[in-house]
Amino acid sequence: MGFPGEPPRRQPYNQPDASPPTQGEHWFDASSHNRAPEGARAAQGAWPPPSQPQQPPSPPRQQPPQRQERPRQERWSPYDEGPRSRRPIYIAVGALAVLIAGGIGLAMLANSDPPATTGTASPPSADSRAPAPNTPDDKFGFATARKTDPLLLTLNEVFKNKKVKIGGQSYLMTTRRADKKCGDAVVGSKLQKALTGGKCNQLLRASFRDASGKIIGTVGVANLSTSTGAAKVVSAGTGKEREEYIKPLPGKDTVTKFLGTGEAFVGEWRHGHYVVMVWFQYKDGHLPKKTEVKKLNQAAFGAADATVTPALEGRSLTGKRP
Repeated sequence: MGFPGEPPRRQPYNQPDASPPTQGEHWFDASSHNRAPEGARAAQGAWPPPSQPQQPPSPPRQQPPQRQERPRQERWSPYDEGPRSRRPIYIAVGALAVLIAGGIGLAMLANSDPPATTGTASPPSADSRAPAPNTPDDKFGFATARKTDPLLLTLNEVFKNKKVKIGGQSYLMTTRRADKKCGDAVVGSKLQKALTGGKCNQLLRASFRDASGKIIGTVGVANLSTSTGAAKVVSAGTGKEREEYIKPLPGKDTVTKFLGTGEAFVGEWRHGHYVVMVWFQYKDGHLPKKTEVKKLNQAAFGAADATVTPALEGRSLTGKRP
């Protein structure tokens, strides 16, 4: 049975500059069968101003030496405007003599000092050449693949607290379970095949109820070998008639024992080599209205963000258990 309206999509753990989410990720589609991301160049050739006071020019000679024509400089100079004077030449010659004399003095002082070490830079030490830690460049960090995140998830890592609260809403966990055979925790042959092909080695589930006891649901996370395998699992759940979804996990209490009956909204998304899956419904299993769909979304995302999301973000940063 279909549902009115299309619930909003969600892209968990996206960075602002991250690429759009993997195509095929679907959010809360209705299940069938009553189930459920060069500043200015330094002026070349510019003569530095002399550091010594200007000396008066020498008396003019009857036959001054002919100046050599210098290349035109593409910069402003006070001597380029109006009639040219010989004073700049004499001042420059005097400054050059001072610099030469100073250079000779420095050379004599240098000869009196011990031999200086060569100016050639020494090669970096072995420690400085050591490569940086092998941190994956993907937006999911170490959680990009099982190769960089090899340890299995644990129930206490993902579903540790019995009562969780996020966004002003509280949720009570009533049961939890870990399956090594991932196919046993889902419904649909395509989804089961995708999990097997992606080398899924565990699927953890936990069921929750909201404070009112009217909304109930199951949150799960599957562990695939690579991000590519995880993307294929998400794609397996596409289609107007949802026949591929996480198997709801009924609790033994008087509320979540109704999980799996009536109409439900299901969805899944990828976080690196993990796939997060959800099934949420009303306790009495009625077909939700548009306003009720928003409440289901809020409950599903709230329960996931309070449990699975922090655990997977920790794996993205370290590739280890906390």
